[in-house]
Amino acid sequence: MTVSSVAILPFADLSAERDQRYFCDGLAAELIGALSRVEGLRVAPRSSSIRFRNAADAQEAGRQLAVDAVVEGSVAKSDERLRVSVRLVRTDDGAELWARTYDRALEDVFAVQREIAERIAHRLEFRLGEKHARALERPPTSNVRAYEYYLEGRERFFEYRRRGVEAALALFNRALELDSDYPRALAGVAECCCYLVMYADGEDRLLEQAEQASRRSLELAPDLAEAQVARGLVLSLEQRYEASEEAFERAIDLDPKLFEAYYFYARNSFAQGELETAAKLFKHASIIDPDDYQAPLLMGQIYDSLERPEEAAAVRRQGVRAAERRLHHNPEETRALYMAANALVCLGQSEQGLSWAERALALEPDEPMLLYNVGCVYSLAGQLERAVDCIEKAVAGGDAYVDWLRQDSNLDPLRDHPRFQALVARRGPS
Repeated sequence: MTVSSVAILPFADLSAERDQRYFCDGLAAELIGALSRVEGLRVAPRSSSIRFRNAADAQEAGRQLAVDAVVEGSVAKSDERLRVSVRLVRTDDGAELWARTYDRALEDVFAVQREIAERIAHRLEFRLGEKHARALERPPTSNVRAYEYYLEGRERFFEYRRRGVEAALALFNRALELDSDYPRALAGVAECCCYLVMYADGEDRLLEQAEQASRRSLELAPDLAEAQVARGLVLSLEQRYEASEEAFERAIDLDPKLFEAYYFYARNSFAQGELETAAKLFKHASIIDPDDYQAPLLMGQIYDSLERPEEAAAVRRQGVRAAERRLHHNPEETRALYMAANALVCLGQSEQGLSWAERALALEPDEPMLLYNVGCVYSLAGQLERAVDCIEKAVAGGDAYVDWLRQDSNLDPLRDHPRFQALVARRGPS
Protein backbone atom coordinates (compact mmCIF):
# COMPACT_ATOMS: atom_id res chain seq x y z
CA MET A 1 0.00 0.00 0.00
CA THR A 2 1.35 3.39 -1.01
CA VAL A 3 1.31 5.91 1.83
CA SER A 4 0.35 9.38 0.57
CA SER A 5 -1.07 10.90 3.76
CA VAL A 6 0.04 11.02 7.36
CA ALA A 7 -0.98 12.45 10.74
CA ILE A 8 1.40 13.44 13.52
CA LEU A 9 -0.32 12.92 16.86
CA PRO A 10 0.60 15.04 19.90
CA PHE A 11 3.53 13.41 21.65
CA ALA A 12 2.90 11.95 25.10
CA ASP A 13 4.54 13.77 28.00
CA LEU A 14 6.65 11.30 29.99
CA SER A 15 8.52 13.97 31.95
CA ALA A 16 8.59 13.42 35.69
CA GLU A 17 6.30 16.36 36.48
CA ARG A 18 4.08 15.88 33.43
CA ASP A 19 4.37 19.63 32.83
CA GLN A 20 5.77 19.65 29.29
CA ARG A 21 2.58 19.42 27.23
CA TYR A 22 3.40 22.63 25.34
CA PHE A 23 6.83 21.20 24.44
CA CYS A 24 5.33 17.88 23.30
CA ASP A 25 2.62 19.59 21.25
CA GLY A 26 5.18 22.00 19.86
CA LEU A 27 7.45 19.18 18.72
CA ALA A 28 4.52 17.55 16.91
CA ALA A 29 3.54 20.91 15.37
CA GLU A 30 7.09 21.46 14.10
CA LEU A 31 7.00 18.05 12.41
CA ILE A 32 3.63 18.86 10.88
CA GLY A 33 5.07 22.08 9.51
CA ALA A 34 8.14 20.33 8.13
CA LEU A 35 6.31 17.43 6.48
CA SER A 36 3.51 19.65 5.14
CA ARG A 37 6.01 21.11 2.70
CA VAL A 38 6.84 17.73 1.18
CA GLU A 39 5.34 17.73 -2.29
CA GLY A 40 2.76 14.99 -2.80
CA LEU A 41 2.37 14.14 0.90
CA ARG A 42 -0.86 15.18 2.61
CA VAL A 43 -0.42 15.93 6.31
CA ALA A 44 -3.36 16.26 8.70
CA PRO A 45 -3.36 19.80 10.15
CA ARG A 46 -2.60 20.50 13.78
CA SER A 47 -6.19 21.35 14.68
CA SER A 48 -7.27 17.90 13.47
CA SER A 49 -4.56 15.76 14.99
CA ILE A 50 -4.48 17.57 18.34
CA ARG A 51 -7.90 16.07 19.13
CA PHE A 52 -6.16 12.74 19.53
CA ARG A 53 -3.86 13.71 22.37
CA ASN A 54 -3.43 10.62 24.59
CA ALA A 55 -5.12 8.42 21.99
CA ALA A 56 -4.92 4.80 23.05
CA ASP A 57 -5.25 3.50 19.49
CA ALA A 58 -3.13 5.19 16.82
CA GLN A 59 -4.78 3.13 14.06
CA GLU A 60 -8.24 4.33 15.05
CA ALA A 61 -6.98 7.91 15.15
CA GLY A 62 -5.59 7.42 11.66
CA ARG A 63 -8.89 6.04 10.40
CA GLN A 64 -10.82 8.98 11.83
CA LEU A 65 -8.33 11.40 10.30
CA ALA A 66 -8.53 9.54 6.97
CA VAL A 67 -4.77 9.13 6.60
CA ASP A 68 -2.65 6.19 5.47
CA ALA A 69 -0.15 6.37 8.33
CA VAL A 70 0.26 7.87 11.79
CA VAL A 71 3.27 9.17 13.68
CA GLU A 72 3.05 8.78 17.46
CA GLY A 73 5.66 9.28 20.11
CA SER A 74 6.66 10.43 23.55
CA VAL A 75 8.98 12.97 25.11
CA ALA A 76 10.82 12.72 28.42
CA LYS A 77 12.53 16.00 29.24
CA SER A 78 14.72 16.34 32.30
CA ASP A 79 17.18 19.13 33.06
CA GLU A 80 19.41 19.29 29.98
CA ARG A 81 18.47 15.89 28.53
CA LEU A 82 15.82 14.90 26.06
CA ARG A 83 14.51 11.45 25.21
CA VAL A 84 12.22 11.28 22.18
CA SER A 85 10.65 8.01 21.07
CA VAL A 86 8.79 8.01 17.77
CA ARG A 87 7.18 5.41 15.56
CA LEU A 88 5.43 5.46 12.19
CA VAL A 89 2.58 2.95 11.80
CA ARG A 90 0.32 2.12 8.89
CA THR A 91 -3.36 2.81 9.53
CA ASP A 92 -4.88 -0.18 7.76
CA ASP A 93 -2.99 -3.00 9.48
CA GLY A 94 -0.95 -1.34 12.24
CA ALA A 95 2.34 -2.37 10.68
CA GLU A 96 5.31 -0.47 12.10
CA LEU A 97 7.06 1.24 9.20
CA TRP A 98 9.79 2.93 11.21
CA ALA A 99 10.72 3.58 14.84
CA ARG A 100 13.54 5.30 16.65
CA THR A 101 14.48 6.57 20.12
CA TYR A 102 16.70 9.62 20.47
CA ASP A 103 18.52 10.20 23.75
CA ARG A 104 20.19 13.56 23.32
CA ALA A 105 21.16 16.79 24.99
CA LEU A 106 18.31 19.31 25.04
CA GLU A 107 20.31 21.61 22.77
CA ASP A 108 20.10 18.93 20.04
CA VAL A 109 16.30 19.22 19.77
CA PHE A 110 16.48 20.91 16.36
CA ALA A 111 18.74 18.19 14.96
CA VAL A 112 16.31 15.57 16.30
CA GLN A 113 13.37 17.31 14.63
CA ARG A 114 15.23 17.49 11.34
CA GLU A 115 16.25 13.84 11.45
CA ILE A 116 12.73 12.65 12.27
CA ALA A 117 11.25 14.64 9.37
CA GLU A 118 13.93 13.38 6.98
CA ARG A 119 13.57 9.74 8.07
CA ILE A 120 9.78 9.78 7.79
CA ALA A 121 9.88 11.39 4.34
CA HIS A 122 12.51 8.87 3.21
CA ARG A 123 10.59 5.87 4.60
CA LEU A 124 7.46 6.99 2.79
CA GLU A 125 9.52 7.41 -0.39
CA PHE A 126 9.14 11.17 -0.55
CA ARG A 127 11.95 13.65 -0.88
CA LEU A 128 12.43 16.94 0.91
CA GLY A 129 12.99 19.71 -1.61
CA GLU A 130 16.47 21.20 -1.62
CA LYS A 131 15.25 24.61 -0.42
CA HIS A 132 13.22 23.03 2.38
CA ALA A 133 16.08 20.74 3.40
CA ARG A 134 18.38 23.75 3.70
CA ALA A 135 15.77 25.55 5.80
CA LEU A 136 15.58 22.60 8.20
CA GLU A 137 19.33 22.71 8.64
CA ARG A 138 19.10 26.24 10.04
CA PRO A 139 17.97 26.15 13.69
CA PRO A 140 15.18 28.68 14.38
CA THR A 141 17.10 30.15 17.32
CA SER A 142 20.50 29.89 18.93
CA ASN A 143 18.94 29.40 22.38
CA VAL A 144 16.93 26.32 23.29
CA ARG A 145 15.32 28.05 26.29
CA ALA A 146 14.09 30.76 23.95
CA TYR A 147 12.58 28.01 21.80
CA GLU A 148 10.76 26.61 24.83
CA TYR A 149 9.26 30.02 25.61
CA TYR A 150 8.25 30.35 21.96
CA LEU A 151 6.45 26.99 21.96
CA GLU A 152 4.58 27.82 25.13
CA GLY A 153 3.69 31.22 23.67
CA ARG A 154 2.19 29.67 20.54
CA GLU A 155 0.13 27.34 22.72
CA ARG A 156 -1.31 30.32 24.62
CA PHE A 157 -1.83 32.45 21.51
CA PHE A 158 -4.05 29.83 19.88
CA GLU A 159 -6.53 30.19 22.74
CA TYR A 160 -7.72 33.37 20.93
CA ARG A 161 -8.70 35.18 24.11
CA ARG A 162 -7.24 38.21 25.85
CA ARG A 163 -5.66 36.44 28.81
CA GLY A 164 -4.08 33.82 26.60
CA VAL A 165 -2.72 36.38 24.14
CA GLU A 166 -1.32 38.56 26.93
CA ALA A 167 0.42 35.49 28.36
CA ALA A 168 1.73 34.61 24.89
CA LEU A 169 3.11 38.12 24.45
CA ALA A 170 4.99 37.85 27.74
CA LEU A 171 6.43 34.47 26.70
CA PHE A 172 7.53 35.71 23.28
CA ASN A 173 9.23 38.66 24.95
CA ARG A 174 11.02 36.29 27.34
CA ALA A 175 12.24 34.36 24.31
CA LEU A 176 13.57 37.60 22.84
CA GLU A 177 15.40 38.41 26.06
CA LEU A 178 17.42 35.26 25.42
CA ASP A 179 17.70 35.69 21.64
CA SER A 180 16.85 39.17 20.40
CA ASP A 181 17.17 38.00 16.77
CA TYR A 182 14.59 35.19 16.92
CA PRO A 183 12.34 35.80 13.86
CA ARG A 184 9.44 33.60 14.93
CA ALA A 185 9.29 35.13 18.39
CA LEU A 186 9.30 38.59 16.80
CA ALA A 187 6.45 37.54 14.50
CA GLY A 188 4.63 36.21 17.57
CA VAL A 189 5.00 39.56 19.33
CA ALA A 190 3.56 41.32 16.28
CA GLU A 191 0.58 38.95 16.08
CA CYS A 192 -0.17 39.30 19.81
CA CYS A 193 -0.02 43.09 19.63
CA CYS A 194 -2.30 43.08 16.58
CA TYR A 195 -4.82 40.91 18.40
CA LEU A 196 -4.78 43.21 21.42
CA VAL A 197 -5.19 46.28 19.20
CA MET A 198 -8.20 44.72 17.47
CA TYR A 199 -9.92 43.08 20.39
CA ALA A 200 -8.55 44.49 23.64
CA ASP A 201 -7.30 48.01 24.24
CA GLY A 202 -6.25 49.39 20.86
CA GLU A 203 -3.42 51.45 22.31
CA ASP A 204 -1.04 53.15 19.86
CA ARG A 205 1.97 51.76 21.74
CA LEU A 206 0.89 48.23 20.87
CA LEU A 207 0.60 48.99 17.17
CA GLU A 208 4.02 50.62 17.28
CA GLN A 209 5.42 47.53 18.99
CA ALA A 210 3.82 45.33 16.34
CA GLU A 211 5.26 47.53 13.60
CA GLN A 212 8.79 47.29 14.97
CA ALA A 213 8.62 43.54 15.67
CA SER A 214 7.19 42.64 12.25
CA ARG A 215 9.80 44.76 10.45
CA ARG A 216 12.64 43.17 12.40
CA SER A 217 11.27 39.66 11.83
CA LEU A 218 11.25 40.24 8.07
CA GLU A 219 14.73 41.77 8.11
CA LEU A 220 16.05 38.63 9.78
CA ALA A 221 14.00 36.09 7.80
CA PRO A 222 12.41 37.51 4.61
CA ASP A 223 11.56 33.97 3.47
CA LEU A 224 9.69 33.06 6.68
CA ALA A 225 5.99 32.77 5.86
CA GLU A 226 4.96 33.46 9.46
CA ALA A 227 6.89 36.75 9.36
CA GLN A 228 5.02 37.78 6.20
CA VAL A 229 1.68 36.98 7.86
CA ALA A 230 2.59 39.07 10.89
CA ARG A 231 3.61 41.93 8.63
CA GLY A 232 0.35 41.63 6.70
CA LEU A 233 -1.63 41.91 9.93
CA VAL A 234 0.24 45.06 10.97
CA LEU A 235 -0.18 46.70 7.57
CA SER A 236 -3.88 45.87 7.60
CA LEU A 237 -4.34 47.59 10.96
CA GLU A 238 -2.46 50.59 9.60
CA GLN A 239 -4.97 50.57 6.69
CA ARG A 240 -2.15 50.05 4.21
CA TYR A 241 -4.25 47.48 2.45
CA GLU A 242 -2.35 47.08 -0.80
CA ALA A 243 0.90 46.45 1.06
CA SER A 244 -0.85 44.05 3.46
CA GLU A 245 -2.20 42.02 0.54
CA GLU A 246 1.29 41.79 -0.92
CA ALA A 247 2.57 40.43 2.40
CA PHE A 248 -0.17 37.81 2.59
CA GLU A 249 0.41 36.80 -1.04
CA ARG A 250 4.11 36.44 -0.32
CA ALA A 251 3.34 34.25 2.70
CA ILE A 252 1.21 31.99 0.52
CA ASP A 253 3.97 31.78 -2.09
CA LEU A 254 6.43 30.76 0.62
CA ASP A 255 4.13 28.23 2.27
CA PRO A 256 1.00 27.34 0.25
CA LYS A 257 -0.25 25.13 3.11
CA LEU A 258 -0.08 27.76 5.86
CA PHE A 259 -3.64 28.06 7.17
CA GLU A 260 -3.02 31.39 8.94
CA ALA A 261 -1.95 33.08 5.70
CA TYR A 262 -5.31 32.44 4.03
CA TYR A 263 -7.31 32.97 7.21
CA PHE A 264 -5.89 36.38 8.12
CA TYR A 265 -5.83 37.45 4.47
CA ALA A 266 -9.55 36.63 4.33
CA ARG A 267 -10.26 38.64 7.47
CA ASN A 268 -8.33 41.55 5.98
CA SER A 269 -10.45 41.36 2.83
CA PHE A 270 -13.68 41.11 4.83
CA ALA A 271 -12.80 44.21 6.86
CA GLN A 272 -12.52 46.14 3.60
CA GLY A 273 -15.86 44.83 2.32
CA GLU A 274 -14.23 42.64 -0.35
CA LEU A 275 -16.63 39.78 0.22
CA GLU A 276 -15.99 37.62 -2.84
CA THR A 277 -12.25 37.64 -2.18
CA ALA A 278 -12.77 36.90 1.52
CA ALA A 279 -15.07 33.96 0.71
CA LYS A 280 -12.52 32.42 -1.66
CA LEU A 281 -9.73 32.79 0.89
CA PHE A 282 -11.80 31.33 3.73
CA LYS A 283 -12.73 28.43 1.46
CA HIS A 284 -9.08 27.76 0.73
CA ALA A 285 -8.30 27.90 4.45
CA SER A 286 -11.03 25.28 5.03
CA ILE A 287 -9.51 23.00 2.41
CA ILE A 288 -6.13 23.22 4.11
CA ASP A 289 -7.64 22.56 7.54
CA PRO A 290 -10.98 20.74 7.21
CA ASP A 291 -11.25 20.44 11.01
CA ASP A 292 -11.20 24.20 11.55
CA TYR A 293 -14.55 25.71 12.52
CA GLN A 294 -13.67 29.39 12.19
CA ALA A 295 -13.29 29.78 8.43
CA PRO A 296 -16.57 28.03 7.44
CA LEU A 297 -18.56 29.88 10.10
CA LEU A 298 -17.24 33.25 8.94
CA MET A 299 -17.88 32.18 5.34
CA GLY A 300 -21.54 31.64 6.19
CA GLN A 301 -21.95 35.30 7.06
CA ILE A 302 -20.29 36.34 3.81
CA TYR A 303 -22.56 34.10 1.72
CA ASP A 304 -25.56 35.68 3.45
CA SER A 305 -24.33 39.12 2.41
CA LEU A 306 -23.80 37.84 -1.14
CA GLU A 307 -27.38 36.46 -1.13
CA ARG A 308 -26.29 32.83 -1.48
CA PRO A 309 -28.39 31.25 1.30
CA GLU A 310 -27.91 27.59 0.38
CA GLU A 311 -24.14 27.91 0.44
CA ALA A 312 -24.38 29.85 3.71
CA ALA A 313 -26.38 27.07 5.33
CA ALA A 314 -24.02 24.38 4.06
CA VAL A 315 -20.84 25.97 5.40
CA ARG A 316 -22.52 26.79 8.70
CA ARG A 317 -23.47 23.15 9.17
CA GLN A 318 -19.87 22.23 8.34
CA GLY A 319 -18.58 24.72 10.89
CA VAL A 320 -20.98 23.59 13.64
CA ARG A 321 -19.89 19.97 13.15
CA ALA A 322 -16.24 21.00 13.45
CA ALA A 323 -17.00 23.07 16.57
CA GLU A 324 -18.84 20.11 18.13
CA ARG A 325 -15.79 17.91 17.56
CA ARG A 326 -13.58 20.53 19.20
CA LEU A 327 -15.95 20.93 22.15
CA HIS A 328 -16.07 17.18 22.66
CA HIS A 329 -12.36 17.35 23.53
CA ASN A 330 -12.41 20.80 25.14
CA PRO A 331 -15.89 21.72 26.48
CA GLU A 332 -14.66 25.13 27.67
CA GLU A 333 -13.32 26.41 24.35
CA THR A 334 -15.35 29.62 24.37
CA ARG A 335 -14.50 30.60 20.79
CA ALA A 336 -16.02 27.37 19.47
CA LEU A 337 -19.11 28.00 21.61
CA TYR A 338 -19.84 31.55 20.54
CA MET A 339 -18.96 31.12 16.87
CA ALA A 340 -21.12 27.99 16.57
CA ALA A 341 -23.87 29.79 18.51
CA ASN A 342 -24.00 32.42 15.79
CA ALA A 343 -24.38 29.74 13.11
CA LEU A 344 -27.06 27.86 15.04
CA VAL A 345 -29.21 30.99 15.33
CA CYS A 346 -28.81 31.59 11.58
CA LEU A 347 -29.81 27.97 10.92
CA GLY A 348 -33.04 28.49 12.87
CA GLN A 349 -31.85 26.73 16.03
CA SER A 350 -32.04 29.83 18.21
CA GLU A 351 -32.66 28.06 21.50
CA GLN A 352 -29.52 25.97 21.22
CA GLY A 353 -27.55 28.91 19.84
CA LEU A 354 -28.49 31.19 22.73
CA SER A 355 -27.70 28.41 25.19
CA TRP A 356 -24.20 28.01 23.75
CA ALA A 357 -23.64 31.79 23.73
CA GLU A 358 -24.64 32.01 27.38
CA ARG A 359 -22.34 29.10 28.25
CA ALA A 360 -19.47 31.04 26.71
CA LEU A 361 -20.48 34.24 28.50
CA ALA A 362 -20.61 32.44 31.84
CA LEU A 363 -17.08 31.14 31.33
CA GLU A 364 -15.51 34.51 30.43
CA PRO A 365 -17.89 37.39 31.17
CA ASP A 366 -15.25 40.12 30.75
CA GLU A 367 -13.52 38.98 27.54
CA PRO A 368 -13.99 41.78 24.92
CA MET A 369 -13.89 39.56 21.84
CA LEU A 370 -16.36 37.12 23.41
CA LEU A 371 -18.69 39.98 24.38
CA TYR A 372 -18.60 41.33 20.84
CA ASN A 373 -19.44 37.93 19.33
CA VAL A 374 -22.17 37.13 21.87
CA GLY A 375 -23.58 40.57 21.06
CA CYS A 376 -23.75 39.44 17.44
CA VAL A 377 -25.65 36.30 18.49
CA TYR A 378 -28.17 38.34 20.48
CA SER A 379 -28.54 40.74 17.55
CA LEU A 380 -29.36 37.92 15.14
CA ALA A 381 -31.78 36.39 17.66
CA GLY A 382 -33.66 39.70 17.95
CA GLN A 383 -32.61 40.37 21.55
CA LEU A 384 -31.45 43.90 20.74
CA GLU A 385 -31.04 45.35 24.22
CA ARG A 386 -28.88 42.45 25.34
CA ALA A 387 -26.93 42.76 22.08
CA VAL A 388 -26.15 46.43 22.64
CA ASP A 389 -25.23 45.72 26.26
CA CYS A 390 -22.60 43.25 25.10
CA ILE A 391 -21.25 45.46 22.31
CA GLU A 392 -20.93 48.42 24.68
CA LYS A 393 -19.01 46.29 27.19
CA ALA A 394 -16.76 44.97 24.41
CA VAL A 395 -15.90 48.46 23.23
CA ALA A 396 -15.40 49.67 26.81
CA GLY A 397 -12.95 46.80 27.23
CA GLY A 398 -11.02 48.06 24.23
CA ASP A 399 -12.60 46.68 21.06
CA ALA A 400 -11.08 49.21 18.69
CA TYR A 401 -11.52 47.41 15.39
CA VAL A 402 -14.12 49.84 14.09
CA ASP A 403 -14.20 48.47 10.55
CA TRP A 404 -15.83 45.32 11.91
CA LEU A 405 -18.35 47.36 13.89
CA ARG A 406 -19.45 49.08 10.69
CA GLN A 407 -19.06 46.22 8.20
CA ASP A 408 -20.44 43.37 10.31
CA SER A 409 -23.81 42.32 8.88
CA ASN A 410 -24.55 40.46 12.14
CA LEU A 411 -25.14 43.89 13.63
CA ASP A 412 -27.58 45.11 10.96
CA PRO A 413 -30.58 44.66 13.30
CA LEU A 414 -28.94 47.25 15.57
CA ARG A 415 -28.35 49.95 12.95
CA ASP A 416 -31.40 51.98 14.01
CA HIS A 417 -30.91 51.46 17.73
CA PRO A 418 -30.04 54.82 19.38
CA ARG A 419 -27.45 53.34 21.73
CA PHE A 420 -25.70 51.55 18.90
CA GLN A 421 -25.75 54.70 16.73
CA ALA A 422 -24.23 56.67 19.59
CA LEU A 423 -21.58 54.01 19.99
CA VAL A 424 -20.61 54.08 16.31
CA ALA A 425 -20.59 57.89 16.27
CA ARG A 426 -18.35 57.97 19.33
CA ARG A 427 -15.83 55.76 17.51
CA GLY A 428 -15.28 58.46 14.88
CA PRO A 429 -16.13 58.78 11.16
CA SER A 430 -15.70 55.87 8.77
